[in-house]
Amino acid sequence: MSFEDSNERQMSESQGTSTEAVPQEQQEELFVHDIIAGQSREEVAQIYEDTLKNFIQGEVVRGRVVNVSEDKVLVDINYKSEGIIPRSEFPSNIEIKVDDQFDVFIEETEGEEGMPVLSKIKADRIKNWTKVQRAYDQDDMVEGKVVRRVKGGLKVDVSGLDAFLPASQIASRPVGDLDKFIGEIWTFKVIKLSRRRRNIVLSRRKLMEEEQAKEKEELLSTLEVGQLIKGVVKNITDFGAFVDVGGIDGLLHVSDMSWGRVRHPSDVVSVGQELEVQVLSFDKETERISLGLKQKVPNPWIGVEDKYPVGTTATGKVVSMTDYGAFVEIEDGVEGMIHVSEMSWTHRVRHPSDVLEIGQEVEVMVLNADSEHEKIALGLKQITPNPWEELAEKYPPGTVIEGEVKNLTDYGAFVEVEEGIDGLLHVSDFSWTHRVNHPSEMVSKGDQVKVRILNIDPERQKVSLGLKQLERDPWLAAEEGYHVGDHIQVTISKLVSFGAFATLDNGIEGLIHVSELARERIAKPEDVVSVGDVVNVKIIALDTSQRKIGLSVKGYLRDIEEEDRRKYGVQPGGETVSVGEIVGEAVPPSFLEEGTTIEEKATEILRGGVGSEQEAKPESEPASTGEEEETEPPPEKPGT
Repeated sequence: MSFEDSNERQMSESQGTSTEAVPQEQQEELFVHDIIAGQSREEVAQIYEDTLKNFIQGEVVRGRVVNVSEDKVLVDINYKSEGIIPRSEFPSNIEIKVDDQFDVFIEETEGEEGMPVLSKIKADRIKNWTKVQRAYDQDDMVEGKVVRRVKGGLKVDVSGLDAFLPASQIASRPVGDLDKFIGEIWTFKVIKLSRRRRNIVLSRRKLMEEEQAKEKEELLSTLEVGQLIKGVVKNITDFGAFVDVGGIDGLLHVSDMSWGRVRHPSDVVSVGQELEVQVLSFDKETERISLGLKQKVPNPWIGVEDKYPVGTTATGKVVSMTDYGAFVEIEDGVEGMIHVSEMSWTHRVRHPSDVLEIGQEVEVMVLNADSEHEKIALGLKQITPNPWEELAEKYPPGTVIEGEVKNLTDYGAFVEVEEGIDGLLHVSDFSWTHRVNHPSEMVSKGDQVKVRILNIDPERQKVSLGLKQLERDPWLAAEEGYHVGDHIQVTISKLVSFGAFATLDNGIEGLIHVSELARERIAKPEDVVSVGDVVNVKIIALDTSQRKIGLSVKGYLRDIEEEDRRKYGVQPGGETVSVGEIVGEAVPPSFLEEGTTIEEKATEILRGGVGSEQEAKPESEPASTGEEEETEPPPEKPGT
C-alpha cells in the first residue's frame, strides 16, 4: 500500500464515504485540510519537521503490517510513508497478517522508491542483544537451540544470535559424540559477551553445577540409611553404575544389583534409566553414597538349604557359562553352578557349550547348598544312573575283553571298554620282560587289542587294564627254573656304560656288570662283547620280587678253571711244576725233533700227538722181543 493509498483509506474512514466516489485530488485536499485545520503554516511545517526528526536511520521502532505480498511486507511506522521489509526476512512457516505488530530496524529513511527500508531481522538482533546483555549483567539464564557442531564445541541459536558453547561447558563430565546434541533446546548461562566482536560464550555446565549444589544441599539434609530414593543412571563401569540421586552421584555396585549372578552392570541397567534405589550408606564429608537395588526385595538365599536339600532335583534355566562350568537359575536371584565334571558320566566335557546352551531349561540335582556364601553346587549327570557302578559288576578283575585303542599318551594307551568308557593300559603293563618307553612301540591308535581288567574304581571313574597279564609272569618261572650258581647261555641285548643286558631263554633280562664281563679290568663293555653275542655266564644274584638277576662272565670262567683244577689234581695254592720236569726223563733225547723243547713235546704227547709207543722209539734201536728188561715207566702228570 502506498502513502497515497494510506491517505485515501484514512480519509474514507474519517468521512464515512467510499474512496471510489471521491476523486484523488479531492481526497488529498481533504486530508491536508484535516491536518492543518486550526494550524498556522509555521505550525504545520514544525509538525512535519518533528516527524522527520523522530525517525533516524539505525533506530528500532514499532511497526504495523498494512499489506503483505509475495516478495515484501509494507509496515506503517507513523512515517510519511510505509516502510518495506523483504518477505525473505520472515520464516516461511509463519503466516503474516495485516495489523500484526513488531519492532523493525530503519536501515534507510528513504530508499530507491522514496519509502523507508526496514529490517525485522536486525531489529530482533538488536533487541536480543539487549536481552542477552541484561542476562549477562544480572547473571540470568537464556534459552537456545543447538544448531550445528563446530571446532571445539557447538553453535547455539539464542533468539537469532549465534553463540558458542565449548565442549567443556556442555556438562559436568566430559561428553563423547557432540553430534547427538544437535537439535537440543537447553538453558544456559552467559559466561562471556563482546558486542563489538559479536561474541557470545555460553555454559550449560555452570547452570547444572548450580542446580546440583542446591539439590545436593537439600538431599544431604534429608538422606537416611535404608531410604528409598529415585535417581538416573549417569555412567556404567565394569564394577557398577553411578546414579544421580539429586546433585550427588551414588555408586550402585554390581554385587548390589541382583541377588543372582550379574556378568556386567549393563545387563541390568542402562545410561539414562530412572531407578528407585535404597541407600546402603553415605558419608556427608566425602559426599559418597552407596546404593542398592537388590535390597528392595527379600534375600532369596535365606533358608536355601531347607528349600533345596542335597539330593533333590530342580528345574532351571542356563543363564551363563564359563570355562569351568555353567550357571543355572533355579529361581529369581538363586543360581547354582554345574561343574564340567558333573555334566557326564562317560564323556570328558571340555567346555559347558559341548553339552548345554544359554537359555536351555535343564533338570539338575542339588549336590550342596550354602546360604552363607550364597552358593549351590548342581549336577547334571546325577539325573541318570551311574554306568560305572554297573561296570564294576559286569567286568570283575581278571576279565579279558577286546577293545579299540582310542588314544595314546606318554604314559599309556586308552582302550575303549564300553561306549564312552575308556580304560588305561599303562606302559608298565605292556610287557613282563621289555621296558616300554612309549605305547606306540607296542600299539597304534585304532588297533583292536585284547586286555585283562585289572581294577575298576567307580568312585574315581577309572579302569586299569593290562596286556602282559594275558601271559604268566616269567619271573615266577625264573624262581623255579634258575638258581644262583647256575651256568647258562644268554644273548647280549643291550650295552650300557655300566655293563651289558643279556636275555635269558624265557625272555627276561639280566645284567652283566662291567666288572663281571672279563677277568681283567676293562674300560667299557664294547671292548669285549657286542649286541647279539651269545656268551656263557654264571647266575650270581636272583631277586624275583625286585625282578632282578645278576650275571657274570668272569664267575663262569673261574668256575671252569676251578673245575679243570679239580679234574687234573692241581690244588689251588700248590707249587707249580712244569711239564718238562714231569716227563723230561721219560723222553729220550733222540725223541726230540730239532728245535723242539721237552715241554713242547710232552704237551704234544699228553694231547695224543704220538701215534704209538713204537713210533716214539729211535729207528737205530731194534724192535723189542719182549726179552729185554722192563724199564720204569715215566712219572704221571698230576691230575691226568
